[in-house]
Amino acid sequence: MISRPLTSARFRELFPALRSTVWLDTPGAPPGVRPVVEAMRETLAAWSSGEFDWLEWDAAAEQARVLFARLTGVAPGTVSTLGSLGEAAAMVAASLPPGRIVVPAEEFQSNLFPWFARHEVVTVPARGGTTRVEDLIRALDERVSLLAVSEVTSREGQRLDLAALRAATDRVGARLFVNLTQSLGVLRFDAARIRPDYFAVHGYKWLLCPRGAAWLVTRPDRLSELKPLVPGWKSTNPPYQYFGGPANLAQDARRGDASPAWFSWIGAKAALELLTSLDADQVERHCLGLAGQLTDQARAIGLRRVTDGPGSHIVVLHTDKADRVALRLREHGVRATALSDRIRFGFHYFNEEPDVVATMRALDGGR
Repeated sequence: MISRPLTSARFRELFPALRSTVWLDTPGAPPGVRPVVEAMRETLAAWSSGEFDWLEWDAAAEQARVLFARLTGVAPGTVSTLGSLGEAAAMVAASLPPGRIVVPAEEFQSNLFPWFARHEVVTVPARGGTTRVEDLIRALDERVSLLAVSEVTSREGQRLDLAALRAATDRVGARLFVNLTQSLGVLRFDAARIRPDYFAVHGYKWLLCPRGAAWLVTRPDRLSELKPLVPGWKSTNPPYQYFGGPANLAQDARRGDASPAWFSWIGAKAALELLTSLDADQVERHCLGLAGQLTDQARAIGLRRVTDGPGSHIVVLHTDKADRVALRLREHGVRATALSDRIRFGFHYFNEEPDVVATMRALDGGR
């Protein structure tokens, strides 16, 4: 019998924190989901009792690699397992030929600072509070080796047109690095259509993983150039040799693997097993629908998005009283993030329409 994908209501039941909290703070971090928490609790119990096999723990990163490849529609051999988005960006930076890197000025720092360490970086300022795709394209020329962007911007909540950026980088012979940390797990990503040279994601947000599990996907024609940041036994071909040399680097993306933090990868495996069982189209429609409802209802009471760019499952509203509004939201049991002149909300598949109702009740009295 083929099991049907979970409905949002059934999915919601897996998050104990939602019994008392309206959680719209997944752009920061989600609450723990039961299968992940239970997998980690069992692991800690085994560690405490001494009844464990570390080789089984060590296999979790490889198992998660396969699940991640299935989720994103790529070959497992193109996937490196790392500890953070910053590591992924730094490894790509170390592997690039000389040239300029173009990055939005308002980009999250994990996708900004690693490029400065090795390359000349051109930052593209936001215009009118918005990172403009046309401004990024205008900054590209034959001196640029790579454009680094996030599909969904963390500070603005807008979804960049990756197809337009891919076409623009192709015209000047530049590469494209895409950070999916604020989108993968809710928004579908078509790697075959976009053809990024590299894409990466830290799984502790929308993928519901513990912090410390991240992935870098390198397009097959770029794999031979990939230089591991910290070569070690995990960078070599199995069966692994723990002692002596010479280094026999893996021929595929495994050459970039970091030594795995076991508990993070055990949790990541459980999270991806859950997410790969969902209907991706249904998840995206559900989350974008809720974000649209909040956007429309907030506009009706005078609260507008900080950007006029394309929307996503993350809604960022402008307010000159962010701290006060955030406090009122907390008093109403709503978790969101205050960012100086704005409030950020994010909708995952576990959110439902009553969450929008509760949020609007708090916002309407807290302006």
